[in-house]
Amino acid sequence: MSFQALVTDRSADGKVSSALQTLTDDRLPQGNVTVDVDWAGLNYKDGLCLTGAGGLVRNYPHVAGIDFAGTVRDSEDSRYKAGDPVVLTGWRVGEAHWGGYAQRARVNADWLVPLPKGLTTRDAMIVGTAGLTAMLAINRLEAAGLKPDAGEVLVTGAAGGVGTVALSLLGKLGYTAVALSGRPEHGDSLKALGAASILPRDEFLAQPDKPLESARWAAAIDNVGGPILGKLLKQVKYGGAVAAIGNAAGIELNTNVLPFILRAVSLLGIDSVMQPYEARIAAWSRIAQTLDLAAYGAMVEEIGLDGLPDAAARILAGQVKGRVLVRTR
Repeated sequence: MSFQALVTDRSADGKVSSALQTLTDDRLPQGNVTVDVDWAGLNYKDGLCLTGAGGLVRNYPHVAGIDFAGTVRDSEDSRYKAGDPVVLTGWRVGEAHWGGYAQRARVNADWLVPLPKGLTTRDAMIVGTAGLTAMLAINRLEAAGLKPDAGEVLVTGAAGGVGTVALSLLGKLGYTAVALSGRPEHGDSLKALGAASILPRDEFLAQPDKPLESARWAAAIDNVGGPILGKLLKQVKYGGAVAAIGNAAGIELNTNVLPFILRAVSLLGIDSVMQPYEARIAAWSRIAQTLDLAAYGAMVEEIGLDGLPDAAARILAGQVKGRVLVRTR
């Protein structure tokens, strides 16, 4: 059986490019479950894989796409049968293992999660890796003691995939969320999602830089790292926590020990790639019960497989708002 896939390859001179190809099932990688892919997502990491940046892909030709949703075509694992709706995020699929930018994928059953009741495969990719990560962050913050009446929760990189879903989830859960963004044109959209207010990135960074700054935030979800995370830690209230998710602004962290030893601030690392099955199930279940997909609709863009190279360039340039969904058919 043949299917369409966006195949990324590297030429002899090191140039990485992608093109639609017709493949047959014998080209699929090893795995014990084959999935007919309905939808995939576009994430920052996908942009790196499609352009060759960051060295995430080691073997070419390659099919990128770190998350996808679809139905089981055939399975050698008793947990899944033909017709079961499933979603996949993480496990280095789309990096070390062929991913979702194709009409068909073959993966290990351990990497899949049954699609929660109430969600379609399209819904699952509106959530995707970004939404799962946002939910994991909120769950960790609550485990560290965060409650809705504790005060404002700052979300940095708020116009991106994780940021927009985080705002929506926080709003539905009763939190007062503040959106930090360098893209003021998206302010109204972020407020419609659930942000109580917008804090421009330049205004945030322009505040006097001190070893310990005025305490404002009960907690934060940081999507960017770099100078913003360093400054943010100095503004967290006593006993608060920051969930660190991304590094779009850099991997360096310039800080000092005062927030930790004088305010008992916690820095929580959030990884969605290798999360245990139980944590994934819990997060997906809570997302299905909480996220207002209708309200999030204005933050969703749809493209086909052939639109991915352009979209990859846009997401790396910080020009993508919300979630980009990839139709495979």
